[in-house]
Amino acid sequence: MARPNEWVKKVLALLQAGNTTAAIAQIKVAPSAKDVRALQSALEAGNLSTRWRDVNEALQNSFDALSAPRLHRSP
Repeated sequence: MARPNEWVKKVLALLQAGNTTAAIAQIKVAPSAKDVRALQSALEAGNLSTRWRDVNEALQNSFDALSAPRLHRSP
């Protein structure tokens, strides 16, 4: 069984508390594209993907930046 992603839980908690600014800041420094995709899937599963337009934009921008082959983050 897969281990639940702690980063996704923390960002979802920020969003549910109404702190979208902090959630977007966390999305911008996401650990990996996999984590960003997991957050996007969690939002879609909870029918929250249409609630925050700016969060969706930050998710897409972060995923694009992290999945580009020439851009790598140092560990």
